[in-house]
Formats: sequence, structure tokens, C-alpha cells
Amino acid sequence: MSIDPAEFTARISGGLIVSCQAYPGEAMRDPNTMAQVARAAVTGGAVGIRLQGIDDIRAAADLDVPVIGLWKDGADGVFITPTLEHARAVADAGAEVVALDGTRRPRPDGLTLAETIAALRETHDVLVMADCGSLDDAIAAEAAGADLLGTTLAGYTGERPKTPGPDLELVEQVAAHCTRPVIAEGRIHTPADAAAAVAAGATAVCVGTAITHPSSITSWFVAALPEAVAR
Repeated sequence: MSIDPAEFTARISGGLIVSCQAYPGEAMRDPNTMAQVARAAVTGGAVGIRLQGIDDIRAAADLDVPVIGLWKDGADGVFITPTLEHARAVADAGAEVVALDGTRRPRPDGLTLAETIAALRETHDVLVMADCGSLDDAIAAEAAGADLLGTTLAGYTGERPKTPGPDLELVEQVAAHCTRPVIAEGRIHTPADAAAAVAAGATAVCVGTAITHPSSITSWFVAALPEAVAR
């Protein structure tokens, strides 16, 4: 199913996109499990779902909200849907939106971001979300043809400090300088963080760990207890 950019923007505006991902080796690292988590998020009101991996995207084909798909290959540098081949595979799996590294760093296949987006659109009717790490990334990604600009990589590319919570300053900058919808993503840990991101200019927010990663959530609670016991 293809999505018109304006229709998609209207559908997600002011809403919550939930990222359902588990890391290799974790108990929940199973496509069917991630699809079930995604269904639960939709029941809770998510306007979109972000999924990593071809099998996960396929397992969630029954969702009635748009799926933002990606393929992580590697752990350093450009590894979020790093090549045109990865992007086409994500689209083939059924994602309505393909999320890919939207930074200005060299891509493994030697193509520019603009070349990747143009070639993807030659074969697939999908939207493209650029995961950016800075304002310069977002400006370049918009010029390259990206439909959505995410702050996903803020604090991870060396251009900006890693903030404890969401990089609201970057959200504000991208919203002020770019015309494409801004998806605030990264270290959004509370409902207040999500609301602050929308107030800063985000069209929608994407939350993953704080909703769908039990190991991390559990560790937050565990870490808070020793202080209380010591009082």
C-alpha cells in the first residue's frame, strides 16, 4: 500500500510512533514477538510502528497503521538501512516508509543519499525517512528528497553532544529550517519528553526503549532502588 506524503503527515500529526525492536541474543528477539508488541502498541493508540528487520516487517503485515521499516546491518558508522539494496529489501517486505541513515557520511555502496532515494523511487512507491544527527544532515536530507526528517542519530555521530533526554534544540532547529515533517526520536523516556518534543516543533514522536524494551525499563527501576534503601 502506498501513502501520499500529505496523507501520511496528517495521519501522524501530533501522534506517537512506537519503535518495536530487540537486540540480537535477547529473549524478545523474535519477529512474531515484535509483531505482537506492535499490535499492543496500536491498541494503545500508536499512529505508526517502526520495525527493524525484514522478518519483523513481514510478521506485522496485518497492522492497520503505517509501518516504518529499516534494516540494521552492522553496529558502527552507517548501519541503518545503509545501502540501496537494503532499502529495496525493506520496501519489498511491506514497509510503507523506509527509514535509512540520513547523515552526510559516506555510504557503504558508494551512492549518495540523493542517488539512493532516487533509485529506490524508481522501483518502489514508498516514503523515505532520513535518520539524521544534526541540522546540516536534515537540510541535506531534505534536499536529497527525503519525505520525513528524524532526529534519531542526534548525539551518535559526533556532531552534537548526547543529551540525557531528547535533543529538543535539534528538533527546534530542524522544524525552523526545513519544510519536511520532523519526527523526534531518541532518548524520549517519558510522556513529558514526548509532549516537549511536539512543543519544540516535532510533527510526531517516535518512542522505542521506554515502551518496548523491558530489559532497559527494568534496569531503570533496579538502579533507583539502592538510593531509597540507603536513606
